[in-house]
Amino acid sequence: MMVETDNDVVIRSADVADATRIAQVHVASWKSAYSSVLPAKYLDSLDPADRISQWEQILDSGRGTVLVAEGDGRLLGFASYGPSRDEDAEDEDLELYAIYLDPEAWGRGVARDLMRTVLAGVPDGVPMSLWVLADNERAHHFYRRHGFALDGVERIDDIADIPVTEVRFRRG
Repeated sequence: MMVETDNDVVIRSADVADATRIAQVHVASWKSAYSSVLPAKYLDSLDPADRISQWEQILDSGRGTVLVAEGDGRLLGFASYGPSRDEDAEDEDLELYAIYLDPEAWGRGVARDLMRTVLAGVPDGVPMSLWVLADNERAHHFYRRHGFALDGVERIDDIADIPVTEVRFRRG
């Protein structure tokens, strides 16, 4: 799969060779997006090298779908989705596991293009869910613009010994 967007970004299926760059974007995005939610000491400790093998395993396993957005000669972002892991999910339900951008790509329409590409791959009538930090209003706005809505389900996760509330959005 390959999609060319209006802003000179190419979105394509990821492969194992992309693992290092995905890990770099993943960590850079966390450090910027969660700086007001998670302790600086924890964010500073995040190292892309620690996530490379995780991404290699994901990409090698063929579980779900991982898309990358490339432009300016580099990886700008990625999205990952597949079967829903929610306890109340039906067999065909999907879940957006992750969508992250290099902070330098924020505000350029790359996330919009990634999300549109993800949603184009979802069959009509198939529900998709995602989890996001309750305090991440920027993400809430983004997901609402793409047809997702809060469904009232919450969970508490523990990140760096900090309890954080996540809320679920659903579409379809």
